[in-house]
Amino acid sequence: MDRNLLPAIAAFAEVAREGSYTRAAGRIGISPSALSQAIRTLEQQLGVRLLNRSTRSVSLTDDGRKLLAQFEPGLAMISHAVVSVGEARDKPSGEIRLNAPRVVAHHFVEPHLGEFARRYPEVRVELFIDDGLGDIVREGCDAGIRLRESVTDTMVAVPITPPFSLAVVASPAYFAANQAPKLFEDLANHNCVGFRQSSSGAVFRWELTDPRLGEERLFQPVGTFATNSDDVMLSAALQGIGLVMHLDFAVRQYLASGALVRVMEDWCLPFEGFNLYVPSRDQMPAKLRVFVDFLIEKRRQLER
Repeated sequence: MDRNLLPAIAAFAEVAREGSYTRAAGRIGISPSALSQAIRTLEQQLGVRLLNRSTRSVSLTDDGRKLLAQFEPGLAMISHAVVSVGEARDKPSGEIRLNAPRVVAHHFVEPHLGEFARRYPEVRVELFIDDGLGDIVREGCDAGIRLRESVTDTMVAVPITPPFSLAVVASPAYFAANQAPKLFEDLANHNCVGFRQSSSGAVFRWELTDPRLGEERLFQPVGTFATNSDDVMLSAALQGIGLVMHLDFAVRQYLASGALVRVMEDWCLPFEGFNLYVPSRDQMPAKLRVFVDFLIEKRRQLER
């Protein structure tokens, strides 16, 4: 069937239900003359007369009754589908696919999943762990979490974590055997655990800022151990293997307990935190809108 006929068939059904071109045209939002022309064009294409017209009334022909009986269930299904889409836009329900680095998911998403599920029981969250820089559109995800500098200009970015800094840490046992570094040049004398990035395969270079000059300096860590897992890297630090550079929020509990010691803090300046990014704000479904608002709420609680 020519799908271009669907608007005219829907218009024909409206005229049949109303029994009037004027009333049907008012419901559809076009002029009676335009509606009449659409029906005449449909009759010409089908080669049958669908409506009997008089100056005061409109009635179905036998062919018109047969056509309406066959098309009305389909038109009802289309109408139901359109209404359902509108309801989904306003009611939080359905699936959200989220792409996030492991450490961010562990600290800023996982702790709140239960509360989100209780608030929005009809929303299903699928969390895809990705320490690279995956393309959320290509991977079929609704949103991703990354540092602001990693989000392209074509995406909409919403801050969901407070600012933070990197932290150079090691265990007390390591520092019992090695003098704690104070300057950039001291790092070359230490066993430094490397973090190999999944996306590029390169070992992450430590970003430090000289507190005297305000200049950024990059250090390539060299040591006896490297990994592409931030959890394993942290475990290496706790076991006294060497120095580790990690996100400050990821090591905070170990600093508080004394399991790790922080050094060169004045070389690690705070910077903007992680952002939730989405392809567009336009026609954002309710399920995604409430998830974004929920993570913003959690960020504000951390900032108090």
